[in-house]
Amino acid sequence: MEREETTRQQKVGRQIQKDISDIFLKEARHLVQGSMVTVSKVRVSPDLTFAKIYLSVFPFDKGTATLGTLKDNTSMIRYELGKRVKNQLRTVPEIAFAIDDSLEYVDRIEKLIQE
Repeated sequence: MEREETTRQQKVGRQIQKDISDIFLKEARHLVQGSMVTVSKVRVSPDLTFAKIYLSVFPFDKGTATLGTLKDNTSMIRYELGKRVKNQLRTVPEIAFAIDDSLEYVDRIEKLIQE
């Protein structure tokens, strides 16, 4: 059974989403070269020590490669996140990336409808 997120979890999730997006635009631009990466949502654990970051990658076929590159550079991204949230959070949460394939699913459905 999945528990409802608290207001604090939601606020921290939104802040991390904003900061990770900013990191992708500035410091980690070279990691997402050739693809458009959007942070679609962030789920934070109740104790705020872990954040799962869901990404939408376009074009869809570059999703696996981009995810692998980001996973290899998680420590650098977490360090940059720590510089941004140091005044709001006691500890910087561990982060994990996952592909949010909902846009790909919608695209596939639209193509099937048009046939």
